[in-house]
Amino acid sequence: MEVKAISKNVRISASKGRDLARVIKGKRVSEAIKMMDFSPRKAAALLSRTIKSAAANASHNAGLDVDTLIVVKAVFDEGAKMRRYWSRARGSASPIDKQSSHITVVLSDGRE
Repeated sequence: MEVKAISKNVRISASKGRDLARVIKGKRVSEAIKMMDFSPRKAAALLSRTIKSAAANASHNAGLDVDTLIVVKAVFDEGAKMRRYWSRARGSASPIDKQSSHITVVLSDGRE
């Protein structure tokens, strides 16, 4: 059985979290959380929070044992961009795109 959690509109660019998401794929939930806790990066804290949410969904909604869960899928997708402008010389402006992302974590216990 698969259980998922999604964090939407998180203020970090998707490219900063994709390498961390690739590292935890196929690991047990406890191992993935430990890896994220020892990483100093902002994306690690956000990913850890989403993994914990998915584990809570699995235990509360589906009645699964958290110790047997494996991270099947962890994805950082691009979210909406906040458009801002930076004033430049002679009354012109340069665009600034502030990135956001959606984090999806899917956990499975190995059974269908």
